[in-house]
Amino acid sequence: MFTGNGIKLFSGTSHPELAEVIARRLGVPLAKAEVTKNGIGESIIRVAESVREDDVYIINTGCGEVNTALMEVCIMIHACKIASAKRITAILPLFPYARQDKKDKSRAPITAKLVANMLQKSGCDHVITMDLHASQIQGFFDVPVDKWLYAEPSAIMYIRANFNLTDIVIVSPDAGGAKRATSIADRLGVDFALFHKERKKANEVSRMVLVGHVKDKTAILVDDMADTCGTLCLAARHLAEAGAKSVHAMVTHGILSGNALKNVEESALEKLIVTNTLPQSSNVAECAKIEVIDIGNVLAEVIRRSHYGESISKLFDEVPY
Repeated sequence: MFTGNGIKLFSGTSHPELAEVIARRLGVPLAKAEVTKNGIGESIIRVAESVREDDVYIINTGCGEVNTALMEVCIMIHACKIASAKRITAILPLFPYARQDKKDKSRAPITAKLVANMLQKSGCDHVITMDLHASQIQGFFDVPVDKWLYAEPSAIMYIRANFNLTDIVIVSPDAGGAKRATSIADRLGVDFALFHKERKKANEVSRMVLVGHVKDKTAILVDDMADTCGTLCLAARHLAEAGAKSVHAMVTHGILSGNALKNVEESALEKLIVTNTLPQSSNVAECAKIEVIDIGNVLAEVIRRSHYGESISKLFDEVPY
């Protein structure tokens, strides 16, 4: 039985709804902290209760004003560190700057490495995130990073509950996501297909070639994140043209920036299923095709297991109840 003794949960301003879900699941209240800004936009953090010798978890995600969210986490970590917290864990469902993980052109920064340094220098002892865009980001840290594909069991459970497994095919929108898609397809015992895509520039796909058979099947596109949704919508059109009887998409992080909602609404997608690693209430209200899977129970179980020193890898295969 989880008692909550010696544990403190704090929330930044980026996704307080998820923090509330996690706190309710654990049966502990969110710890008190004042998070404000001064007149020139600096983040002001005041931890309003003792954290001495406590196991502290700080929940914020990389969305909205990402720089503000990142600074809130770093300042709150530092505040708890100098207030004698025993251990501090940053819970970042969407890791900030995760797509800037390599030096892809001359004089380009590796910003994900910079973020890792900021978190560690602030005093972070442990990082928990979901579906890292690039696994090598783990290597940027000298502290433990749990980045298991926690959304995968939730996606598999959703597919089993809502689709007929005899006629579905799991599709990766690009070669980079093939490992994720094949893992889901293998565990479901269904077919797999993928697209080879060429980009003229970031967020703009020039050509996509389908590899695999989707005719008369329900195609489910899977990816780690959906930003402008240009790739997903183009893939959905190609799948429909290839004879798929219906097309759905499942992504972990529904960023949905720019004209994403309009693109989804006008696309061949019947439904875009996202998790609540990012706030989705306004997106659901604007687009009837958006459906949300709650992963708050998974993150709550991660916290519980981490607090008691239990294995977290078990959550790679199953969804906690």
